[in-house]
Amino acid sequence: MTEGNMSFLDDERWSGLRGGYKVIYDPRPALRALALRYDDRSVWDDLWNELHHQGDVGDASYAAVVEIVRISEGQAPAYWGAYGLAATIEEARLLYDRNPPVPRWIEPHYQAAWRTLVHLALRDLATATDDVTVNCALAVVALYRGQFNLGRMAMCAEDERAEMLRDYFGR
Repeated sequence: MTEGNMSFLDDERWSGLRGGYKVIYDPRPALRALALRYDDRSVWDDLWNELHHQGDVGDASYAAVVEIVRISEGQAPAYWGAYGLAATIEEARLLYDRNPPVPRWIEPHYQAAWRTLVHLALRDLATATDDVTVNCALAVVALYRGQFNLGRMAMCAEDERAEMLRDYFGR
């Protein structure tokens, strides 16, 4: 862990952050577990459950994205959940006014994490074969490039996109 990340993780403000349920949630224990056991689905489930709830995210969600990306940098390919969770959090941040803005102390880390995340997504798109990784990585790229609706569509399953197109084009 780099010195910069250590000071970010050691910041006492983490203990007062709020997650998707709008209650205090400190994601650092789950993030530390993820760093040790990247493929542990129960850790990913915990992060998904606590950082996002029915379109709601909190400042803990933004801070966690920073660490999820840092941890995912050492994985090739990154787990689809890194892309999916980051895209879901970013979509909720942009879509719903009820969600808080990224706090100033997290903002530079969050922006840097997104720059790294898009590079990881482009790397993994070159070899990914499973639909969920492709969908989530494409969503990350689209959101990063300001293509909000494309990002939202990318998160949908292929059959959902086909249904939308049939409804739109009438065939």
